[in-house]
Amino acid sequence: MTTTEMAAAPRPDIGRLLRPRSIAIVGASATPGALGASVLGNLERNGFAGDIHLINPKRSEIAGAACLASVDQLPEGVDVAVLAIPQPFVLDTVAHWRRRVGAAVIFSAGFAEAGERGMAEQREIARIAAEAGMVVEGPNCLGCINYLQRVPLTFVEVNIDAQQADATRPAIGVVSQSGAMMTVLCTTLASRALPLSHAISTGNEAASHAEDYVDFLLEQPSTRVVAMIVEQIRQPARILAAVARARSLGKSVVLLHPGKSTGARSAATHTGAMAGDYALMRTKLERAGAVFAETLEELGDIAEIAIRCPVLPSLVRPLQPVQPLQRELAVLGESGAFKAVTLDWAEELGLALPAIGDDDSPALRAALPEFVGVSNPLDLTAQGLVEPDLYFRTLDALFGDARFSTVLVGLIQGDPVTCGIKMPPVLRAVRELRPAKPVIVAGLDEGAAVPAEFIAEMRALGVPYFPSTERALRAVQRLTAFSQRSFERTDAQPVALTLPAGRTVVPEYESKAVLAQAGIPFARGRLATSAEQAVAIASEIGWPVALKAQSADLSHKSDAGGVILNIADAQAMGEAWGRLHANVAAYDSAIALDGVLIEAMGQRGLEMIIGARNDPQWGPVILAGLGGVTAEIIAMRACWTPTCPPARCCANWTACRPPLLHGYRGAPALDRQALAELIVRLGQVLRGTPAIREIDLNPVIVLPEGLVVVALDALMLVEHSAG
Repeated sequence: MTTTEMAAAPRPDIGRLLRPRSIAIVGASATPGALGASVLGNLERNGFAGDIHLINPKRSEIAGAACLASVDQLPEGVDVAVLAIPQPFVLDTVAHWRRRVGAAVIFSAGFAEAGERGMAEQREIARIAAEAGMVVEGPNCLGCINYLQRVPLTFVEVNIDAQQADATRPAIGVVSQSGAMMTVLCTTLASRALPLSHAISTGNEAASHAEDYVDFLLEQPSTRVVAMIVEQIRQPARILAAVARARSLGKSVVLLHPGKSTGARSAATHTGAMAGDYALMRTKLERAGAVFAETLEELGDIAEIAIRCPVLPSLVRPLQPVQPLQRELAVLGESGAFKAVTLDWAEELGLALPAIGDDDSPALRAALPEFVGVSNPLDLTAQGLVEPDLYFRTLDALFGDARFSTVLVGLIQGDPVTCGIKMPPVLRAVRELRPAKPVIVAGLDEGAAVPAEFIAEMRALGVPYFPSTERALRAVQRLTAFSQRSFERTDAQPVALTLPAGRTVVPEYESKAVLAQAGIPFARGRLATSAEQAVAIASEIGWPVALKAQSADLSHKSDAGGVILNIADAQAMGEAWGRLHANVAAYDSAIALDGVLIEAMGQRGLEMIIGARNDPQWGPVILAGLGGVTAEIIAMRACWTPTCPPARCCANWTACRPPLLHGYRGAPALDRQALAELIVRLGQVLRGTPAIREIDLNPVIVLPEGLVVVALDALMLVEHSAG
């Protein structure tokens, strides 16, 4: 069965794996530390109430429980079988099951990651699973944990407490391809007393994928946040749909995806080289509604805010168009130096702190002593130690200030006595005032002896506590960046273009003729097949002109000497015509030119590369970056989905903060609106003409506001069947 056929087959019931009523342990053991013994110990210690079948041909019983000699002796209808056996025995065991069990957990490594033989065995496991309608988790995984129903199908020791098994609490579901990282993340979250609903390590994903488990978790009422660690997304369309669905349900998907350091792809176009897998994947998933973490620590921090805060800075309510929110964060501190450092951090993160003062903040002014100025961040000084109620009064004013959507309290914790002075009024403010906005508490002095009861009460009140203010700011930035996204779609309709027949690489002159139908702006010019015709075209469009060699076999004309600029008259044209043909012949005598494109020379401006790509996995995306020599100085890239409206395109440029676009050292601001409209047009073309694989506009000259953006070069790659 092919991968396509398996993807199209009915999906097996993940519930049989994650909510089993009966479990078989193949390779059950009484030896401490053995995988089978660890799984059995986990189930017994956590009170699994269903049937457990032990299979070990060398033993008749384990701890008083009877052992079966083989899987053939299992009763029909066992929900899940755990294979705690060596790799060489796995395939035969799975083959014997057929329809006897509904799901399997395969711990063993040595499959796809071990070479061709292992890959062949993994494919056979997938085929058997697809035919039998069986879920297979793994191979090469650490299993899964259902905290709500106390089902730990893993060999890592698990102790589920009563709070974790409380299905009435909003909880976090963990999906990780790496079993080790699943364990690390679960330990991190549990150490913060964060509720978990499920944890799944997907391993090699032979017959079930991360997407299957995300879909399952979104169906669980108690799972409000899905925290993912994935290195490879095998079914992009499904994960995009799942993330969009999570957003519509008011749930969050937080993702750590190792892999941004992988090299850029080699491609015939600059667009292909820019379209790295990580950037493309991230653009698509962020547009769908995912929140990205940069580190494992950040993943836990973002998940904590998302699960604790009754009102999230990140969530967009289902199916309601929203206006981009301002980044309205108030920071309450106790030090002038902390105030300065916080401003530096906020600038580095792109997290704006609204400026406030005495005149526009009467409630805050009334709450503070005269010698404390109104500002953001706010410096209470050490006055709170003398007057602890100051924390309550200040927070009361900040909670009631509609300019702020989130309040971060940065405390110098010191010692238990100092904490006993500061933290009670902060907790009282949250408990009594019940703010309708997230409140986060962070310490400035990580490692301070903070009484555990204060942290526990914060968490009970829905207040995330961080030992570091910098960590808190980073997590808030990730979530507020999400809240600023617009999920609106452009009103521009798809544009279907007629493509040249028989072309895979469409040379510049034909690409421009096709794309001009969609309103893409190009310089005036036409194709010439003789020097005399070139002179006539140049006389018509106006001297000076550029000459560009045209052939589907010559993607990078400049490398072959196939571009000659600033030809001023007919005499210069004759010399340039011969020189251009000689250059191309010396470069590759097999290249036959369709002709030479004669174009008017344009104005100088900022050179950019604008491209569009129909990725076979992720679908269409628009990419842009600085071109020419500027690209060597400022490595700036931006990505958009093809449904992005012009206002959002402009906002993306603002977020990138390229000084050359906004005017630099007295230079006029460039026409970002015209640039955005060009991006939208490319999106229309990609949506309406799916046979286009790539469009490369390089360079695009961006001129001051009110002037035309012009693409000087164009190249398209299309499917063989186009036309």
